[in-house]
Amino acid sequence: MPTPLSNPRDVLTPDALAMVQRIAASGSFAAAARALGMVPSALTYRVRQIEEALDVLLFDRSTRQARLTEAGHELVREAGRLLTELDGVTHRVRRVATGWEPQLTLSVDTVIDRKVIMELCEAFYAESPPTRIRLRQEVLTGTLERLLVGQADVAIGVGVETSTVPGIQVAPLGSLRFAFVAAPGHPLAQAREPLSSELIRQYRSVAIADSVSSGGGVTIGVLPAQDVFTVPDMPAKIEAQLRGLGVGFLPACVAAPYLTDGRLVEKRVEHSERRIHLHYAWRKTSVAARGKALQWWLARLESPATRRALLHGE
Repeated sequence: MPTPLSNPRDVLTPDALAMVQRIAASGSFAAAARALGMVPSALTYRVRQIEEALDVLLFDRSTRQARLTEAGHELVREAGRLLTELDGVTHRVRRVATGWEPQLTLSVDTVIDRKVIMELCEAFYAESPPTRIRLRQEVLTGTLERLLVGQADVAIGVGVETSTVPGIQVAPLGSLRFAFVAAPGHPLAQAREPLSSELIRQYRSVAIADSVSSGGGVTIGVLPAQDVFTVPDMPAKIEAQLRGLGVGFLPACVAAPYLTDGRLVEKRVEHSERRIHLHYAWRKTSVAARGKALQWWLARLESPATRRALLHGE
């Protein structure tokens, strides 16, 4: 009997996994040995090494055919997945050596149009880069924080002051007008305009929670002492306001279809029009030091049409 190996990793090599796959596909040890250019005894020996290391039987030896046990079926399934992944790793490593980052993380504020972000990701992947894209949905100061703490490479939709942040490059994305809206059945929908702060304060506001990980973050559009229903993202805020669970500001472009079909009503307020200027940001590096994936995204964000679409969904 062969001496068992203590660590299954010593025997579960890519060659060993491919060998088990070949035996399963051939249906016999002899046929697999011929296909692999091995003598049958050497093939049988290697299979027994794997079985002893795993402490399982991979093949039912009660017949002449090499029939997989349940454990054998599972190993063959996992072998296929692992070998495919290994091929992918090889491909990515070779491509990364040409200047592509292994992964690029985008911190995207919830006010940014999700469909347009996905269209950009689709265009990026169409070029078959080795870089993996990771999207993080953030809110308010959390969008920039992910970049500052090294958890993102690009922050899109930064609305907080960044002029005093060292090591960060910032470019304008555009501005968003926010409309104060309520469901048609809400008391404020029928109130005389412009709505005063004193009147608005009497009703619950719907606000998106700042995703910053430390401190209280910031809240926009909520009056002092006003009741607040806090939700995690823009879709939840829209749903809450459609249900009349509260009132509040929505980007005018986001509110537009609901205003058109009458599911929301826009109301003028006493204070001046609410407009927020947004930016995108990345860590300050020389152009030569930027990876190809970062260069791709920054080039797209330089386009006025792309910036407009990200904010207005056009």
